[in-house]
Amino acid sequence: MDSNTLQYLIAAAVVIFLIAYGVRIVKQYEGGVVLRFGRLAGVRAPGLNFIVPLVDKMYKIGTRVVTLTVEPQELITRDNVTIKVDAVVYYRVIDPAKALIQVENYGRATSQIALTTLRSVLGQSSLDELLGERDRINQKLAHIIDEHTEPWGVKVSVVEVKDVLLPEAMQRSMAAQAEAEREKRAKVIRADGEFLAAETLGKAANIIRANPPALQLRYLQTMTEMSSNGNSTIIPVTMDLLGGLKNALGGDTP
Repeated sequence: MDSNTLQYLIAAAVVIFLIAYGVRIVKQYEGGVVLRFGRLAGVRAPGLNFIVPLVDKMYKIGTRVVTLTVEPQELITRDNVTIKVDAVVYYRVIDPAKALIQVENYGRATSQIALTTLRSVLGQSSLDELLGERDRINQKLAHIIDEHTEPWGVKVSVVEVKDVLLPEAMQRSMAAQAEAEREKRAKVIRADGEFLAAETLGKAANIIRANPPALQLRYLQTMTEMSSNGNSTIIPVTMDLLGGLKNALGGDTP
């Protein structure tokens, strides 16, 4: 083997080495963080990239939205009610360099921040606030967690409290309270209906008292309605009886 052939073989080996160890493909949903001799050399865009072998090292950081489920946590609310809550956190890396350099494991760190913030915020809230003001609490959780993760290049977009598990005794108490509230509303509605009915009957009596012919017209209308039913027995009422009814209502004696 002559020297020229040997040089060609060495050059080919170098090219193969450079291609094998220098070419990197960064996917669309990744950011390629390059460290050169341990120092940050930049973030490569998606596509075909080349690094210097043995000098550069590339770390690929995902930039897609990650769904983080916070396991159910037992805590005590501000009004001393023991509950279990779980939540879901949506976050994504917006700065791959910070996510690699500023924190060892940004996913685990975000999970721990979400867990401690959930316990802290919900522990400062009452049970009524937790059940009735869920949107406000979710926004507060997202804001606090995002403040902690921002230096890591992580953006928390949404935090949702999923389920609130109450003790069985508390569930029975709330069910009894809701039932009592429904009964109270039903009684109020019935009382309002009876009041309106009595008021309407009083107005009708005043109209009949002021207009005696109205009583006769009403009598004839009632007779017509009763005659539509073939099984009804109609007893005629004399005008004397009507006059007595008019006197009972306070009318003048004919």
